[in-house]
Formats: sequence, C-alpha cells, structure tokens
Amino acid sequence: MVAGNRLTLLQNGTAYFPRLCADIDTAQHSIYLETYIYAADDSGRMVSEALRRAAARGVTVRLMLDGFGSAELPQHWVDELRDAGVEVQWFRRAVSPFTLQRSRLRRLYRLHRKLAAIDSEIAFVGGINIVNDIPPHASISEPRLDYAVRIQGTLAGTVHATMRRLWNMVSWATLRRRSKTMDWRLGRIGKPEPDAPVALLIRDSLRHRRDIERAYLRAIVGARKEIVIANAYFLPGRVFRRALIDAAERGVRVVLLLQGRVEYWIQHYATQALYDRLLAAGIEIHEYRDSHLHAKVAVIDSTWATVGSSNIDPFSLLLAREANLVVQDAEFAQGLRASLLAEIASHGMPVHRSGRGFWTRALARISYGAIRLLFGMFVLPGKRRK
Repeated sequence: MVAGNRLTLLQNGTAYFPRLCADIDTAQHSIYLETYIYAADDSGRMVSEALRRAAARGVTVRLMLDGFGSAELPQHWVDELRDAGVEVQWFRRAVSPFTLQRSRLRRLYRLHRKLAAIDSEIAFVGGINIVNDIPPHASISEPRLDYAVRIQGTLAGTVHATMRRLWNMVSWATLRRRSKTMDWRLGRIGKPEPDAPVALLIRDSLRHRRDIERAYLRAIVGARKEIVIANAYFLPGRVFRRALIDAAERGVRVVLLLQGRVEYWIQHYATQALYDRLLAAGIEIHEYRDSHLHAKVAVIDSTWATVGSSNIDPFSLLLAREANLVVQDAEFAQGLRASLLAEIASHGMPVHRSGRGFWTRALARISYGAIRLLFGMFVLPGKRRK
C-alpha cells in the first residue's frame, strides 16, 4: 500500500494480460483503454474478447488506438469491436515524413501511452502494448522484457480522468467542433507535487511537456547510492547525460540496461555513440540480448521508482504523449530493483570500452549525426515558431 493505493508490479504480458482481462470482466460502469500497438495476435484476441463481453453487459467501453503504432490492425478487428458495442477512436492516422510539411509538425505526435482505467477504481500504467511477448517469426525464445503496474485506490481516479479528457479532445477533433454542452477542461490534471508518494506523470504538448524528464532529473541529482535504469530507446540529451555522469563521479553506482538487439538500426547505433563517455565516467552498461527490451523503468536508492511508457530519447520526451507512474516507497522500489538485477544477471551482456571496433564506432557516430539532423529538420524549426 502506498498513500492509499495498492500497487502490484506486473512483469511481461504473461502477468499483465490475464490480470487486465480479469479486471475488465468485473467492470460495472466504464472501461477506458489506450495503447500504442494493438496486434492481431493471441494477446489482442484475449483483450478483444474481454472488451466485447463487457460491452455486451452494458458497460461503456472506450478504446483509443494510435494511428501509427496500430496501423497494421485489420479493419475487420475494429469493425467486430464496434459491432459489439465497443467505442473505438484513432489518435492521428499515420503520415509519411517525406511528405510532411513543417507547419504540420503536430501530425508527428503519437499516442505512446499504455493505460487502462476500470470504473475509476482500478487502473494500469506501464509500457506493455497489446501484443504477444514473443514476436512472430522471431529468432528468439525469451519474452520481451517489460513492466506495468496495477493500481487499486485513489490514483485510479486520476488515471480515469486523464484518459477521459483525451477521449473528449480526440472526439471533438474528429467532429471538427467542440461540444457546447461539455467542458474541455473536464478531467484536467494539475502538476503533481514533487514529493508525492505515488503520482501519475504525463507528457503532452501543453502543461506537462517536461514533467517526466524533470522527475528523472530530480531523482538522479538527489541519488546517493545507486541508479538502475532499464530503457529500450536510450538517447538522452546533454543535461540528462551530465546528471548521470555527475552521479557516477560522486560515487553513485549507475547501472544501465539497454537494448542489445537491433530493431531500428539508426537509433540503435546512435545510442552506442554515447557509450565511451558514459563508460569512462564509471557507468555500467549492460545490453539485453536474449530477447527484445521494451521496459521504461528506473530505481534510485532503492526508494524511488518509475514505471511507464516514456523512453529516454527526444522522440518520447518531445513528440509523444506518455504516462509514467512515479513511486516513492522502499518496498515497491526494492521489488522492481530485484527484478531488474535478476534480468541483468541472467540476460545482460556487459559492455566494455575495448569491446567495440573502429567500424562499429564509426557507424555509431554516423547514426548519432543522422538522428540529430532528422530531429533538427522536423522538430527544431517547429519549436522556434511557437
């Protein structure tokens, strides 16, 4: 129990999906579900069947899908959900970056949150998409590493209000008008107190652009013993890198668990361009290679923890709607820490400065430059006009 909320840490889809569907089956009034990826696989089918059952007994069921991440979901899946009474909305259909006008930068924004709210009493916050743990046709047998938190208590109402507000905003945008009978501020969430024992942090383009990043930085600057971060797409800015290096130089143990398998090669090798400076400062880097790493979690001093959807890269921090749970509780933090250290011991490969050749380093530098160039083309000009 943390500040009136019962928190349950769930590792991977094998723990998450049965719990989510069981809670959906108990819903009496409303279900909100947001996801970046909704796949037409066994996990997607399990969740779809639970949503249809809820709609059949008269529960309001609202599903929000990202237009890019869920673009491959067959239309007949969506039609079947709607026919069963599930309301489905899309957050921005995908566009090609090659035809994107700079004045339309907002169309690059993605819904990357993975949230669920059931009757305002139970909520889920994390990084797990609705997709099988082991990708089809993949040359791996281990599940991707990811986490979510089940919340039962007062904070579930905050998650519900956050999701309801976005649903209303997208509804108005789709209709190209705002309802005169509804208040667009309904469910608006203020900035959480920095020292709150448990809080939902969101990232949007308005009042909460840097809430998640600032929470990380406050915790890192205040670290005294240990920082453990597991993040799938790790490309932090200068301030974030400097905070980690400063922590290592003052004697804090800093451990990073990063993606070891290549999913997006430019981003993968761009991250490696940061390795030498981090390793030189005494930061431990481990690559997760037995499967895909999808986690976005951290534990600091075994008392502060975060679990959510936000990667530590410019795309998550500036272009995506994200949601992270921040918990200041020793029992919860130590449970997450134990899980991460076990994964590092069993599936992590330590990175050494002498272990990378000339061509790998060169590719890393080229990839890092390409990321900076692309980000400058599509993001920085738009920011200057605001």
